[in-house]
Amino acid sequence: MIEKRAETPAPLTMADYRLLADFRHILRGFLVFSEERALELGLAPQQHQVLLAIKGHEDEALSVGELARHLVVKHNSAVGLINRLVRAGYVVRKPDPADGRRATLKLTRKGEKVLEKLTATHRTQLRQIAPTLRTILRQLDR
Repeated sequence: MIEKRAETPAPLTMADYRLLADFRHILRGFLVFSEERALELGLAPQQHQVLLAIKGHEDEALSVGELARHLVVKHNSAVGLINRLVRAGYVVRKPDPADGRRATLKLTRKGEKVLEKLTATHRTQLRQIAPTLRTILRQLDR
């Protein structure tokens, strides 16, 4: 059997550092934009993430555990986020008909409305930064 040697990575250049710096800058700018829009509507940024994750996976009916994995947070952190969103009327827990031990998460009408507003503004912002992101990502292929 022939052993495959790991390719030696090319040395890093100033262009590599600049590319990463520019990429992180545009990502951070988007995150700041996102956090500010959520706060303007009375949501913590993580609560916005929860609403978006539930809506984005509604065909899968997320459980709290699945949500925690999706958000890359501990289970108890996800429970706290969900509890606050349930109390505020944005989310409901529904028993899973296939597994009575499991509860799934669903947005309420109030949750749907606030998420629709946030998503519309985010889509506009993404369209504005898309050309810059495309340029950065194309440079990675060189």
